[in-house]
Amino acid sequence: MIALSVDLGHARTGLAVSDKNGFLASSLCVITEYNDEKLIQRIADKVKETKAEILVVGLPRNMDGSEGESAQRARELAAKLTALTGVPHHMQDERGTTITAHSYLSAGNVYGKKRKQKVDAVAASIILQDYLDSQK
Repeated sequence: MIALSVDLGHARTGLAVSDKNGFLASSLCVITEYNDEKLIQRIADKVKETKAEILVVGLPRNMDGSEGESAQRARELAAKLTALTGVPHHMQDERGTTITAHSYLSAGNVYGKKRKQKVDAVAASIILQDYLDSQK
């Protein structure tokens, strides 16, 4: 089953996709979009392009597990994507994924503009891999 993950940001949103067997997550792209409706359409286009069968949307919880405005926005975006594409979604806790993504990029000597352009897609791949691992 192909899964597409979304790491929702205010300016940049990272996407990652799994292989057909749902074993390995790979960074796909970063979408720069401020308008939520346009963002939803662009993500929906990627869902169709990748033939994704499930959406895994990062749920930004606070460190104490509570949810704030960002979590509500992620839930609303996920619901709209499911309504638009017909593809079901799963909310995946994303606490610590951006920090881990920065660590991975540092280990790979990726800094500056390149890092800024890739960190959200790497975070999306971490979110997706966490989901895939939990399904085994």
